[in-house]
Amino acid sequence: MKIRGQRECRECGTRWSYYETGTIVCPDCDSLRSRGVDDRTEHTSAPVTLDLAPARSMVESDGLSAALDDAVDRCREFIRRTGFIHAGELEPLSETFLAANELSYAAREANRAMRIDDDEELYLLTLLRGADDDRRPDSTAVPRSMRAARGLAYAAAIDAYQRDLRTFLETHPDQTAQSVFSTIEEHVRRIEALDGEVDPKTAERLVVATQETSEYIKTGAETQLVTAQDRLDEIV
Repeated sequence: MKIRGQRECRECGTRWSYYETGTIVCPDCDSLRSRGVDDRTEHTSAPVTLDLAPARSMVESDGLSAALDDAVDRCREFIRRTGFIHAGELEPLSETFLAANELSYAAREANRAMRIDDDEELYLLTLLRGADDDRRPDSTAVPRSMRAARGLAYAAAIDAYQRDLRTFLETHPDQTAQSVFSTIEEHVRRIEALDGEVDPKTAERLVVATQETSEYIKTGAETQLVTAQDRLDEIV
């Protein structure tokens, strides 16, 4: 949506940035009466962080299953509020957003199983320890039983990113970047059709290609776009 990000309180005159606070309430006097004082700018993100420390603290006291339930609630709220256009600027597809999606899908898969083995438990704990700190398990560390969860999680993350990207490209058209993203979208639909059952390396290539193309849009560095296209060409 397009909003006026700079606000001025009609009661006390305080000025603040809606982009930073995510609210029209005056930070000084709590008045709801404010007005925008700049031009409308595309903005889809909200001030939100992912904190899994409370969930991690539950592992010893309440067990992994309860900790994962708490973590999934936190991840879903983070995902729901995350946008990728901040004050008119395109934001990257972050590692935290990817990991939050992956943890949500992996935890759901674990809940469906009667029991999990040591590799699966280690994988889930690795996500729980690193998702809110920009850390994801390497492709080689994904258990066979969790491949579909990772595939679907990354497809969902890329799909969410592309929704904002399409909005951004409406006012910043770039046919070359759009062509690359169309190829990425085709691969995302294929992963969805396969219920996520793809090699984790394939899903990772799509993620990195998305990030590289986004970097090209932000900086104009054509090498990023070439590398992204090469990476997509490796997918069979």
